[in-house]
Amino acid sequence: MVVEVGQNVDEASLSLGSVSREQWRAFWAVFLGWLVDAFDFNMLAFILIDIQKSFTVDRALAGALGTITLLMRLVGSSGAGVLADKYGRKLPLMLSILWFSVFAFLSGFSTSYAMLFGLRALFGIGMGGEWAAGMPLVLEHWPARLRGLASGMLQGGWYWGYLLAAVVFQFVYPLFSAIPDLGWRVMLWAAIVPAILALWVRRRVRESPVWLERQRLLASAGSGRVAPAKISLVRIFERGLIGCTAQTAGLIASFMCMYYAINFWYPTLLRDSGHTTLPYLAAINVGAILGTAGWGRVSETRLGRRGAVTLAILLAAAVLPLYLYARDPWLTAAGALSMGMFGNGVWGMAPAYTTERFPTAVRGVGPGFCYHCGAAVGAPMPWLIGRLQDLGTPIGAAMGSAMLVSGAIALAFVWLGPETRGRVFVADAS
Repeated sequence: MVVEVGQNVDEASLSLGSVSREQWRAFWAVFLGWLVDAFDFNMLAFILIDIQKSFTVDRALAGALGTITLLMRLVGSSGAGVLADKYGRKLPLMLSILWFSVFAFLSGFSTSYAMLFGLRALFGIGMGGEWAAGMPLVLEHWPARLRGLASGMLQGGWYWGYLLAAVVFQFVYPLFSAIPDLGWRVMLWAAIVPAILALWVRRRVRESPVWLERQRLLASAGSGRVAPAKISLVRIFERGLIGCTAQTAGLIASFMCMYYAINFWYPTLLRDSGHTTLPYLAAINVGAILGTAGWGRVSETRLGRRGAVTLAILLAAAVLPLYLYARDPWLTAAGALSMGMFGNGVWGMAPAYTTERFPTAVRGVGPGFCYHCGAAVGAPMPWLIGRLQDLGTPIGAAMGSAMLVSGAIALAFVWLGPETRGRVFVADAS
């Protein structure tokens, strides 16, 4: 039995003004969780040089701290996704926020590189779980015709978090940087504050109506069907879904490689060039905030998800020389803003596209697994670019070549899959 779950209104006339308070609460819960997740992760990019000095490691090992976090996101997303399909989207969302806040905070107490490496690995578990549980929670609340815009605004939370990290680094870090080994630790200790968000989620946010309807159908179908024989993680590898899983994971992997080629070493590129980081990091993240929302909205037009992805990547390739090699402050800012709008803006389609690719029964684990499997595949990129530098490749050349190859692969993967714009979520008892 299949039941469509949606709004009893003309979806063509929907606007943000028609979104209910309940739907906005779900949005803000996940948006803020993703924002603080991004703050905690991206702060690492600002303090890599300090960590190198504290523990006497090369750039490849410094980059490996980002790599291990990305790898462990797959563990967290798989676990949280299974929980989200079985017990609802809210519980694993709250647990994930608490998890990554605590382990990011504990990272600031590291007494060795090995200890920091282990704590950042544990941090990655919570980071992966937040996205896997949170994105379906919002997108199952929101109407289909606004899903692209909601997707873009949600993913924009990552760039708000990056921007917040840049501001904290600019104004708080100098207060402690004169004391050896203290400045970078304070940046990590700040991560404990977002843990209070989990309490707000518990009290104010309602469970996904699509998931609740499916549970009602399972219960009415009889006790023999209430508990599926296979957990949702197994189901996404069965014959009917394995092709979807492989194509979606491949697309996100190429997105991830492109993202880390563009962003992870960018603060170091700026510092190596003698630039103050904040203005240019503000430019790229403001561009990304505008780009993710804008491209998400564009993906609701005749271009669809695939057309929007294609156009964004082609424009990102066009502005790459300006982004990497401009030396004039105004041109450097223009390059950062443009790359944010195009290279980072492509992510505006990711939550909607991955969520629309999977049925309700596996919509927690399916998108979450593919997103963080992609993160795991892209995880070596920070290390690889660091290794290329250690071998003598200029940082701009290393970043640029990685971005172009990743973008080309992304174009291939997005056209291997179907167009998903306008798909309606249904609840079923299968």
